[in-house]
Amino acid sequence: MLININKIYGRKLAAIDGNIGHVQDFYFDDNSWVMRYVVADTGSWLAGRQILLSPHALGNFEEHEKTLQVRLHIKQIEDSPSIETHKPVSRQFEEEYHQYYMWPTYWQGPQIWGMSSYPIFVPPSELSAEYARVTSDDIHLRSARAVTGYRIETADGPVGHVRSFMLHAKSWAIRELVVETGPWYAGKEVLISLSNVERVSCGDSSVHVKLTKADILRTAEEEQAKPVEISNGVARTSN
Repeated sequence: MLININKIYGRKLAAIDGNIGHVQDFYFDDNSWVMRYVVADTGSWLAGRQILLSPHALGNFEEHEKTLQVRLHIKQIEDSPSIETHKPVSRQFEEEYHQYYMWPTYWQGPQIWGMSSYPIFVPPSELSAEYARVTSDDIHLRSARAVTGYRIETADGPVGHVRSFMLHAKSWAIRELVVETGPWYAGKEVLISLSNVERVSCGDSSVHVKLTKADILRTAEEEQAKPVEISNGVARTSN
């Protein structure tokens, strides 16, 4: 199931023994296009600290639920490695964080969650020596809120901007970008598959895709012509 992350912002976060705040943001990896962390707004409880919650600690998304369950105790979260809100997420922090919770690292293994396609626990003994030695310092974490609004650049010019992301509820992989086209296509929204995304450029706040304007227009009109309901009210451009 795919879910629009705009529906998750503001959702309450409930630890095992009490509420801890609400969903403020996400950090995703722009190499693998997987959401790695939920950023929690804890209010005055842990003011000045940025609380990151790995999908390892979270239940599956249920579209109609108002609360996201966190499989941690409040004290565990309070004692977890601290990262200041004005600093980027470093690999050193991630290593300390995963070691603290005894979770496998996603950068040690061949799949999007290291040794698994989903954020499930894999005992350290099951990590092969080959992958256990691989530790990259090349960090590609981006704030979902920051990238929202980035300009979409096609092969023949801009077509609008990023409106949201469509997320797989189990793997936490981003499958599509929700793009607001603006006046170029009457302000309609289209979905662009991640297979058509080339790169994210933070320098000029843009996302470059391997499509032309004609590609997007043609695919969007073909989807709208089908006698089926368009997902989330927007047209797909998956090929």
